[in-house]
Amino acid sequence: MLAQPAGGGGDSGGQLTSWQKFIELMQRLKVREFLQKYTMIIALVAVVIAFGIMSDWKILSNKEITNLIGENAYVFVLAAGMLLCILTGGNIDLSVGSVVCFTGGIGCIMMSAGINMWWAVLVMLLTGLAIGVFQGFWIAKIRVPAFIATLAGMYAFRGIASAILGGQRGNADFADFLQFFGVTKTSYIPDFMKNLLPNVEAAMLNKDGFWVALLPGTNFNGVKNFNVTCMCIGIVVALIFVALKVRKILVQKKMNISQSIPAQVASTVLISLLILWVCLDMSFYRGFPMALVWVSLVLGIYAYVTNKTAIGRHLYAVGGNEKATALSGVKTRNVYWFAYANIGLLAGLAGILAAGYNKGIDPANAGDGYEMDAIAACFIGGASAYGGIGKVSGMIIGATLMGIINKGMNLISTPQNYQKVVKGLVLLVAVLFDVLSKRQKR
Repeated sequence: MLAQPAGGGGDSGGQLTSWQKFIELMQRLKVREFLQKYTMIIALVAVVIAFGIMSDWKILSNKEITNLIGENAYVFVLAAGMLLCILTGGNIDLSVGSVVCFTGGIGCIMMSAGINMWWAVLVMLLTGLAIGVFQGFWIAKIRVPAFIATLAGMYAFRGIASAILGGQRGNADFADFLQFFGVTKTSYIPDFMKNLLPNVEAAMLNKDGFWVALLPGTNFNGVKNFNVTCMCIGIVVALIFVALKVRKILVQKKMNISQSIPAQVASTVLISLLILWVCLDMSFYRGFPMALVWVSLVLGIYAYVTNKTAIGRHLYAVGGNEKATALSGVKTRNVYWFAYANIGLLAGLAGILAAGYNKGIDPANAGDGYEMDAIAACFIGGASAYGGIGKVSGMIIGATLMGIINKGMNLISTPQNYQKVVKGLVLLVAVLFDVLSKRQKR
């Protein structure tokens, strides 16, 4: 009854053949690998669209994008250091929020006493580095579990910060400090390209029938100038990104490494367009914020460290198999020490940025929950809870996703309690995805 007569069942056979051809095409284009590799990018796009619809696209306005960068600069900075700790075997640092409060408090005290702000910045960085070295000693040399050592630091440095500030808010509302580390009208790269390219601003401010008005989130209301320098920075960064991706594709092809060229080309084009659009949107506001300069500098340095240096390879090796790495001659304890010294230094920088954004440090809540945002950014960005896997590029996606979720929920007036529930669920799904993908590979 189920058998088809010879020559019969043409429709069924045709459907089956078409389906098989479709599956073969998907396999040839490596769609499954593409979806697995770019899951978080797809999720990021979906979240942006969802919040864009719910907020009438306010989340994509030039003002909100600039605010998003300033509000979440600490996440990117701390997540870069947290990634190194996670690479060593899923270790984390629970003390960074308290270290941010402590180092920021020291800077506020120094600047309030009339000390030059650059000396205060240097002391904040060195203090963070010293704390990282101190905690790294207990973890790397004495073998105290990282969770316990940094949990102790979380309580200790929060208490010390409150003690040195006398329980009162420290002030960092100083013009020269805010110019470089704050989020005020002066905290942007000066538009030095405007005089060299005077016609660009006139063309971009011509609102009548201009195609830019059709872009989501672009708002010409009240726009009086166009930051040429910001747009030029975006073009240069996009060109450098394309050049690096093309070089990577050519190297992979030369080494006969299996790759999906269409997928890489598509991702390169989309990311380049995103860079250009973000810089275009910021150009209609105040330009390129200084907070983004510091974030870009940190991310660039740590992307290079993890991909191109011996210590970067050692971090991955320790997380992959510490015993085998030790037998190969690597001093694994020094690798741990390096990771925690680094995150201490970056906590000092995050303290500077936090003091600049908030124009001061309140020991009651400064840095509160920062460590969780950094940890979530790493895991959402693809870092493995078991160590040895994770990239700065993935962490950037994770931190951006967390920032957009925070900003989007604030724009649609989501209660704080529910915001924490959403962030917790997002983190759980990201770690669950990591666990299931590892089980599938086995």
